[in-house]
Amino acid sequence: MYVAPFMALQCGKFRGECPWRRSHHLPIKMKILLTGAAGFIGMHTALRLLERGDEVVGVDNLNDYYDPTLKEARLARLQEHAGFTFHRLSIEDEAAVAKVMKSAGPQRVVHLAAQAGVRYSLTNPKAYIDANLQGTLSILEGCRHHAVEHLAYASSSSVYGGNKRLPFAESQSVDHPVSLYAATKKSNELMAHTYSHLFDLPTTGLRFFTVYGPWGRPDMALFLFAKAILDGRPIDVFNHGKMTRDFTYVDDIVEGVIRVLDKPATPASTFDPLDPDPSTSSAPYRVFNIGNSQPTPLMDYIGALEKELGMVAEKNFLPIQPGDVTATSSDTSALEEWVGFRPKTTVEDGVGRFVAWYREYYQQ
Repeated sequence: MYVAPFMALQCGKFRGECPWRRSHHLPIKMKILLTGAAGFIGMHTALRLLERGDEVVGVDNLNDYYDPTLKEARLARLQEHAGFTFHRLSIEDEAAVAKVMKSAGPQRVVHLAAQAGVRYSLTNPKAYIDANLQGTLSILEGCRHHAVEHLAYASSSSVYGGNKRLPFAESQSVDHPVSLYAATKKSNELMAHTYSHLFDLPTTGLRFFTVYGPWGRPDMALFLFAKAILDGRPIDVFNHGKMTRDFTYVDDIVEGVIRVLDKPATPASTFDPLDPDPSTSSAPYRVFNIGNSQPTPLMDYIGALEKELGMVAEKNFLPIQPGDVTATSSDTSALEEWVGFRPKTTVEDGVGRFVAWYREYYQQ
């Protein structure tokens, strides 16, 4: 069985041996509610929390946006841990979320559940309103009414939309989304700020940049490319390959999520309402990028995959798709200053780990 490399950049893998938590006076063990537990990033995050000794209350609806058997396989990995409990529900069901919050009594919440995918939002917009807006409202209300110490939630690099100034920094305007998915993610940040301001709820948004790695989503490029190449089919390469992405390995994303979770947002002493920085506030609210800060041309990404597979892809070059952008790049200096971490896994290493998992899982 493939086992992803364990990244203990700051916290040791043994229970209670986390210098970050000791230095910040955190309890050895916390109870954490995690939405999207059967998802790609959710499973990896839950495993890390469980391995360091936390108790994880997982929530997921196991919908069929992509193959539910992959979600069930991820969930099975979590259910091997005594500290994991699971509730199958949709986060837009506010009563169900409130019931779990009341019974579980989590100290902190990691909100990763969402309707993902830019292209799917073009044909199924209501799914994004239900999951990303109504669902996030349910989580915010649950945190508000059940004394949650800190909410860390997933945003997306998609919020930068039509911005052309690279690298993207949290201080930039994100007022020009180019997909409904991006608009809902920006809305989540605004909703979180409102709850931080009105109810003194510490919230931290994390703008993920093109996450990839073992157990990834089948609708993402690396997964689609690997499957097509191994099946002997051509791959679709949009914008004729003239695209650049800040591909970020999942272990780096998880490290950032957990470090941020461990350090609740606080009001920014330097916040100026006459010249407001959109990533900070006079309320306990923060927003951070989590990206590799090493933008990679799409053709180089494909090349790394071809090298690992030992096969050359037949390429079907196509125009750019609606809602897509040509380039992303992250400025992660704010994250590094806040928690002392910056992602660093190379595309070559990350793609190699993905291919090892893919061949093992699908026996190819």
